Amino acid sequence: MNKIQLRNLDTTAKTFLIFFLTTMLVGIFTGLGYIYYTTDMNTHGTIEHYNGSIVEKDEIPEEFPKPLEGMILTTHAHVNSFALISFAIGFVFYFGSIITGKLKMFILIEPFISTMITFISLWLLRYVNESFVYIVMTSGILMYSFWIIMIVLSIYEILFKK
Repeated sequence: MNKIQLRNLDTTAKTFLIFFLTTMLVGIFTGLGYIYYTTDMNTHGTIEHYNGSIVEKDEIPEEFPKPLEGMILTTHAHVNSFALISFAIGFVFYFGSIITGKLKMFILIEPFISTMITFISLWLLRYVNESFVYIVMTSGILMYSFWIIMIVLSIYEILFKK
């Protein structure tokens, strides 16, 4: 059992963490807004965002296929930043006492697994088969859900657990 627990922190630490976690939550929902804006959060929109629009003769496509350089840049930036996001949120969640044991371990490591699966699947979607869109969407939903769960439970413990 951890000697340090969120509920036992002093007011300064609790305030700092509430502001940090709230800011992370705003960033996460902004990211979800961006996903909605660029893909409509559906399979067709996600496929079109990475593979480009289907073009009839003499039309200009709404979306061009994402080039290799764009895929590398997107993967590099997102995998690294998502690892740091998962670490920062997970580090705070680790000191919570609401969930313990193997379930806590699973919640802590799941976003790292989903990050890797999401970006591997994006490459497979772009260069192998559009059916990988289902894995992209499922792993993305899991990753965002676990981030939100960790943040909400941490905030709840900081504010309401005695």
